[in-house]
Amino acid sequence: MVRVSFTANLQRHVACPPQDVQAGTLRQVLDRAMPSDGPLRGYVLDDQGALRKHVTVFVGPDAVVDRRGLTDAVPDGAEVWVMQALSGG
Repeated sequence: MVRVSFTANLQRHVACPPQDVQAGTLRQVLDRAMPSDGPLRGYVLDDQGALRKHVTVFVGPDAVVDRRGLTDAVPDGAEVWVMQALSGG
């Protein structure tokens, strides 16, 4: 299983408790963690299914490489963090 966690700044906007889902590609993991008709999916992914510019995802300590196809491998036992990218001063 893979633990998918959403940071507090995302939880302010949409309901997204941590979840345990089956391992696979990042696309598969996110599909299992986010309902296709829910507001969380629209907040994290654009209409083409790619990560939105304001969202960053880490698999363990590493930022995902494939932001469009979401083909990064997510091994069993990994932790995935989905977070809103923050900027400003």
